[in-house]
Amino acid sequence: MKVCKFGGTSVASAQQIKKVGAIVKADPSRKIVVVSAPGKRFEDDVKVTDLLIKLAEASLRSENVSEQFNKVIERYVQIAEGLDLGREIQDIIETDLFNRLAADKGNPGLFLDQLKASGEDNLAKLVAAYFISIGLHAEYVNPKDAGLLVNGFPGRAQALLESYNQLSCLREKDTITVFPGFFGFTEEGILRTFERGGSDITGSILAAAVKAELYENFTDVDYVYAANPKIIENPVEIVKMTYREMRELSYAGFSVLHDEALMPAFKESVPVCIKNTNNPLAPGTMIVAEREHSFRPVTGISADGGFSTLYVSKYLMNREIGFGRKLLQILEDEEISYEHSPSGIDNLSVILRSHQLNSEIEERIVHRVKTELHADEVHINSNFSMIVIVGEGMRNSTGLAARATAAISRTGANIEMINQGSSEVSLVFGVLKHDETKIMKELYKEFFVPALVV
Repeated sequence: MKVCKFGGTSVASAQQIKKVGAIVKADPSRKIVVVSAPGKRFEDDVKVTDLLIKLAEASLRSENVSEQFNKVIERYVQIAEGLDLGREIQDIIETDLFNRLAADKGNPGLFLDQLKASGEDNLAKLVAAYFISIGLHAEYVNPKDAGLLVNGFPGRAQALLESYNQLSCLREKDTITVFPGFFGFTEEGILRTFERGGSDITGSILAAAVKAELYENFTDVDYVYAANPKIIENPVEIVKMTYREMRELSYAGFSVLHDEALMPAFKESVPVCIKNTNNPLAPGTMIVAEREHSFRPVTGISADGGFSTLYVSKYLMNREIGFGRKLLQILEDEEISYEHSPSGIDNLSVILRSHQLNSEIEERIVHRVKTELHADEVHINSNFSMIVIVGEGMRNSTGLAARATAAISRTGANIEMINQGSSEVSLVFGVLKHDETKIMKELYKEFFVPALVV
């Protein structure tokens, strides 16, 4: 049994969904299909999820929402008509969206989740109808009925352990299950969405639950590449990589796969293959537990912006018991998670995602650190990028950090932070955002472009 997930570009139009149908029809072992909401059809297009967010926000402001409502429905109508589906599925989708808009708005966050989730939910209904129309024995399955349970508040939505046992029953179905990605339900029946890109998570959860032989994640590229093709021209293709390598690269900007999506598959040792909906015969990139080491110690380089640094300095900090715990407690009180924490004997930096901060939160944090921890210096700086060099072969390669820092120095940029994980699979550099692109190019040249023989 294979579980396959199709991303937003793979289901953006009727033409793309016809490709999905052909892919599923070509392999009878593809028994569970997870779909995202329709994505962009062209560069300046708008994703259905973004249309739904605008619709929800307008509704929360008590504005006239007919224009935004019609924009969403029109996307589904175009797809349905392009697939020669009858009016019935269009009516089902329109009624569903209307009912969601009429739901209680007492909790804006839950209301927004309801609207966003309709993107995947209604597309799954439509895809199931199309599969049936082309002779496939398929059915739409709602996450609530299947038993995809997630935790309640606070904290981001994550699947509960009992979900896996309940979802395992999908293996026994003789139909092709079409399952909406991105959301689950609490034990109280409250809909909660995963973080953006969460359809990857849904697919991985289902693959783990049914102990699939393979989890195929269909997107719009033939392979995962060693660097962002928008920055590096014709980057090296990655044919095989480990879960750990993909996790590290996804963390820092690899948009091919959500960075939390690998955990369920990893726990059950389900191999993952990244494939292209537009070129399904390409072998794609296999993600496995272990792989043979190649001559190249670095597998990939990625970068992501949107980071801030909380810098704290205090004389004799290293002698003070509990200083780090107290500092992180202040962040926990503000419901802020941290990414890295490089330190010296008298100073400590905590790297945070900038979207968690605003001027009021920053002011509270700085004030509390100064008054409660009696720090000598406290400030928060923003506009940082994290550049990550990843490779299982790095641990057995001497001088790699020196090569990386030398490459960065050639660009004239300054390194604000260096952090190496205990597994030695990744090396992280904190740099200013405006230096990100030139550093990426120089690092790629250092590790992937063969030196000229004189």
